[in-house]
Amino acid sequence: MTKPETLRSVVVERDIPYPPEKIWRALTEPHLIEEWLMKNDFNPVVEHRFNLRADWGSVDCRVLAVEPGKTLSYTWDAFGLESVVTWTLTPTSTGTHLRMEHSGFRADQEQAYQGAQWGWQQFIGNLERLVGGLD
Repeated sequence: MTKPETLRSVVVERDIPYPPEKIWRALTEPHLIEEWLMKNDFNPVVEHRFNLRADWGSVDCRVLAVEPGKTLSYTWDAFGLESVVTWTLTPTSTGTHLRMEHSGFRADQEQAYQGAQWGWQQFIGNLERLVGGLD
């Protein structure tokens, strides 16, 4: 019997001094997603298929779960990586605890795993700056 492959995740957590509703807008409104992540045709509807597009290529995605203001999950398929991104927003006394988990990296996907660790830090920094400027 073969042992199932161990999959790894990239997890980024931040406490952001803004309410979940503001962060939710940045996670779900296409024109805002484009400002911090990539060009897209996102729609926060379960089973909606969308693409994220950048100079280096594109990512095929499908919405898995939507709980407005709380949880958003979608597939992230690109360059042989079949994975899932899950956002969780938890209200705090000073704003929101943001947790992003990008799961499904195989052992032979070290470059993608390292790239995601670096990339998500940048993307979430961009997200935080964007949210700070929203009305």
